[in-house]
Amino acid sequence: MKAVIQRVLKASVTVDGEVISSIGKGLCVLVGISRDDTEADMEYLARKLLNLGIFEDDNGKRWNLSVRDKNLEILCVSQFTLYHVLKGNKLDFHCAMPAESSEEFYNRFLKLLRTQYKDDFVKDGKFGAYMTVNIENDGPVTVELESPSKKSKEGDGQN
Repeated sequence: MKAVIQRVLKASVTVDGEVISSIGKGLCVLVGISRDDTEADMEYLARKLLNLGIFEDDNGKRWNLSVRDKNLEILCVSQFTLYHVLKGNKLDFHCAMPAESSEEFYNRFLKLLRTQYKDDFVKDGKFGAYMTVNIENDGPVTVELESPSKKSKEGDGQN
């Protein structure tokens, strides 16, 4: 699994001209699921996302508190294009999990986040829909995460 995490002042998702989800200060997370992802990848990404020190504390110390520490919201948006491969100038998505199985996987990921954090603080877009995502980046701060199983398969062994 991959996640592109942006610290935001606010974010929202619009489908067919209607805002279907929005948050205030917190994290907007673009989530990619590969065809090889497992429950371990899901658990890793959820744990890292909830505990990532991306906010400053009340004393002004940067990179010290997590979204959980600050009781902030999370807006997740499924984005299969994170698992692209370029073939010349053409995008190929054969590394992404097929839509039939990725929707169920993504919903389990959301459920895990809601269970480990706060149900009403984890919001999402509409799986498979054409969405407009409005992000007011704070910083700007953007962090990429990838579950370690991909890295170890590629031979660098980082966890």
